[in-house]
Amino acid sequence: MVPFYFCKMKVFKRTALVLLSILLGATFLYSAWTKLYRYPSLEQFEWTIVQFAGLSWRLAELSARFFGGLEIALGTLLVFNSFGRKKWIPKLAVGLLLLFSAYLIFLWVTVGNDINCGCFGDEIWMSPSASLIKNAILIALLAVVIRWHNGLQFRWLRIANPLLLLALTALPFVLYPIPESTPDWLKKDSFSLDMAPLYNPELSQPTAPTSLKEGKHVIAFLSLSCPHCRMAAQKMHIMKMRNPALPIYFVLAGKEKYLESFWKETEAKDVPHTKLDGDAFTNMVGYSWPVIYWINNGRVEAQANYIQLDQQEIENWLAR
Repeated sequence: MVPFYFCKMKVFKRTALVLLSILLGATFLYSAWTKLYRYPSLEQFEWTIVQFAGLSWRLAELSARFFGGLEIALGTLLVFNSFGRKKWIPKLAVGLLLLFSAYLIFLWVTVGNDINCGCFGDEIWMSPSASLIKNAILIALLAVVIRWHNGLQFRWLRIANPLLLLALTALPFVLYPIPESTPDWLKKDSFSLDMAPLYNPELSQPTAPTSLKEGKHVIAFLSLSCPHCRMAAQKMHIMKMRNPALPIYFVLAGKEKYLESFWKETEAKDVPHTKLDGDAFTNMVGYSWPVIYWINNGRVEAQANYIQLDQQEIENWLAR
């Protein structure tokens, strides 16, 4: 009777550890999904890194894909309990959580606690302090797995696990290649933009500064209710925050009821703007938004979408 009892306890312990590993792996996979595949989180995850970690735009693009891919790899291997006696997979997961925790502490100290750290993208709003608690719980549970669970014991896993780790970490780079940052230069097809509506008090509030007619400016035509326009505004706000000298200007259109949520979501009130009458707006740029023009002395030299928009490219253009 006693041996049978201990056998049942052993089976129960083994089952519980297998389920715990699956639960931990699912958490890593969900975290990766919210960052990479829950549109538009990939771009916003990159922008969070730029805004709060101070990395360059290109390095943020690389980091977002790398860490998201690493979460996919670790999550998959934990779900399948594929880590063997050396247990380097759960140990690597602990190391990743410690690295994330160091970043969260940096955020908390430098920015404060009233922000979304982006640990679960936009699906779950989580402050740095809440995310630190979450990481502490995950690390404690991983410690249980490391201490008492061996996972699968096949010899071929010594080769398969590193290969799977590399392949799955690289997956976001394949599915979401880093976009081209070069704008569409118009060259011979450059044209003069009729900016008269921006100076008509019956059409625009407030009217645009006359300085827009001279020198180089990046003017974004944005609809208040357009989600892509909001993403463009958010990205340009971060650029303006990193370099206040950038000559960025917004021309907005849309119903007044969307204005408050537009500013709240984009945090872009630091960018000078005017609000244009809807018909005048569409007469200037058509019906597909956002429209982002690079203008030199009133002539449009290039056009970019919000993904192409690159701070270094703008700074290089301004220096020419």
